[in-house]
Amino acid sequence: MIQDRINQANGRLKSAKVGVTIQAKGDRLYLVATLPPRPGSDRTRPYQQRIALGARANPSGVQFAEKEARKVGALRDCKQFSWEPYLSERCAPPVTVVEWVERFKTHHQSSVSEVTWDKEYQEVFDCLPQNRPLTVEILQDAIRQTSENSRTRKRFCTSLGVLAKFAGLDYNFKPLQGIYSSKRVDPRTLPHDQAIAECFNTIKNPAWRWVYGMIATYGLRNHEVFFLDTDDLVQGSHLVTVLEGKTGRRLVWPCYPEWVEEFNLRKPQLPQVTGKKHTDFGHRVSKHFGECLNLPFTAYDMRHRWAVRTLEFGLDISLAAQQMGHSVKVHSETYHHWITADVHQRAFEAMMLRSDRPLPPPLLPRGTSNASAQRSPCQR
Repeated sequence: MIQDRINQANGRLKSAKVGVTIQAKGDRLYLVATLPPRPGSDRTRPYQQRIALGARANPSGVQFAEKEARKVGALRDCKQFSWEPYLSERCAPPVTVVEWVERFKTHHQSSVSEVTWDKEYQEVFDCLPQNRPLTVEILQDAIRQTSENSRTRKRFCTSLGVLAKFAGLDYNFKPLQGIYSSKRVDPRTLPHDQAIAECFNTIKNPAWRWVYGMIATYGLRNHEVFFLDTDDLVQGSHLVTVLEGKTGRRLVWPCYPEWVEEFNLRKPQLPQVTGKKHTDFGHRVSKHFGECLNLPFTAYDMRHRWAVRTLEFGLDISLAAQQMGHSVKVHSETYHHWITADVHQRAFEAMMLRSDRPLPPPLLPRGTSNASAQRSPCQR
C-alpha cells in the first residue's frame, strides 16, 4: 500500500530530524512543516503549513516527495527557504478572494459532490468581495451578515474556516458559529399522506405527476428524480437506484408500495427540464411545485414525510438513513425530534397487533407466594 511507503519515508525523515513530513490527500502528495508565511499573508512568524508538490500518491511520487522534504528541511534550517518554486502554478501567489477561491477549487472540488460544492462552498464564497485581498476581517464580516445560531451561520463558519486554513490565515471561526443544531429548528408541519395522495390528482401534466409521485413514494431529493435507474421498477420490482446527486449512488424502496401502482410510476416520464448542475434541476422542481402547481407543501416536505413514515413501517433507522442518502446521526438528529404523538401512537398500535409479540407472564393465583411459585415441581 502507498500509505506504507509514506509511513516508511516519514520514519526516515524523522530519524534524520528533517522536521518535514509527507502527507497524502486524495491522489496527491504534500509536505507539512513549520515554514515562513506565504507571500501576501498577514502572518509574521513561521507556522505549520502544507506545500503542494503536484506529485501523485504512487511509489515514484513518494520517492520524489522524500527528496523534496530533505531539501525543504535543509533550506529552512539555513533560513534560505522560499515559497516561489512551490507557487509556480500561477505567475503570482494568490492575494485576492477570487484568486484564493480558484486555487481552493482546484485542490478541493474533486473531493466533494457537485451539489455539495455548489451549496456548501460556492454559494458561500460568492458572498465575499471577490477582488479584495483575502483577510480574516473579510471572512468575519461575511459571517456576521448571517443570522445568529442559524444553519446558514454554521455553514459560513465551516466553509470559510476551511478556506482560511487553506490560505494560511490562522483564526478559529467556531466561536462565531453559535449554538445551532437541527434540534433547534421548529418542526415542520408535514403533510398528511391523504393530502399527498389528493394533490397528486390535481397535477395535469403526466411528466410532472410522475416526478411528484416518485418524490412522494421514494423520499427522493428534488434533483435525484432526474438521475435514476428505473429498469427494475419498469420490470416489476419496487426498487429504484439513484445514480448520482448530493450523496451519490444508492438503492431506495417505496413507502407506500401501493403508490407505485396508484401513481403509475412504472412508466417513467420526465418533464423537459435542463440544467448544468444538480442544483439547477432541484430549483426547477421547487419552482414548478410552488409557482406553477401552487402546492400547499414542498417537495422536501414529502421527503421529510417519507422519513417519518418509515418509523410507522418499522424500518430500521440505519436502513432508512442509507436509503435517504445520509448518516444515521444526521437522520436521527434531523427527523426524530419531528415525530409527533400520533406517529408514536400508530407505531405503538402496529407493534401491539403483531401476532408474535412477547406476552406478559401469567398472574399467580391468590395466596401463592413468589417463593413457592419459583420452586421446581420436585421441591413441592
